[in-house]
Amino acid sequence: MDLLQSQQESYNNENNTQLSDEDHEDVNTPKVAIPKKKWSAKEDVILISAWLNTSKDPVVGNEQKAPAFWKRIATYVAASPDLVGFPKRESAQCKQRWAKMNELVMKFVGCYATATNQKASGQTENDVMLFANELFENDMKKKFSLDHAWRLVRHEQKWIISNTPKEKRMSKKEGRLVLKLKVHSLLILKIMM
Repeated sequence: MDLLQSQQESYNNENNTQLSDEDHEDVNTPKVAIPKKKWSAKEDVILISAWLNTSKDPVVGNEQKAPAFWKRIATYVAASPDLVGFPKRESAQCKQRWAKMNELVMKFVGCYATATNQKASGQTENDVMLFANELFENDMKKKFSLDHAWRLVRHEQKWIISNTPKEKRMSKKEGRLVLKLKVHSLLILKIMM
């Protein structure tokens, strides 16, 4: 008997881990991606409400770590009675949807500010909205479809763009001069008292 052959047979019998034809298919078959479920306007509204409530929480505030923050939002969304029958959204899905929605809404905020600044006498709010939508479409090459989201956040501090030009920053020299004048004024007031 051939010693090498007997050892190979023994090894093959003990460690028989041959793959069946089905196993080979699993290895070679590409995984099919699960189709994404589109977010409805109703889900967007609940997500925005969850984000606003969670980010403004006076107890936790901005001390929250990102995973805990998004978990709280996902819990809030899942608990909404308005979303009965809708698919459950995980925290990662909420975070991704928020990022995409926020990016587009912020872009529209800029378009709306531009349209407002260029508003001519006699133009209505409707005219401003039409122009803002036109600016958005020209820039992004698609229509703005998150009007419902923009209307919810437009008066929140994060989404307000001041229409006044930014004040010129003072140089260090100008800042020191202003400080000296303030100190001098205080000294004069003390002397007069």
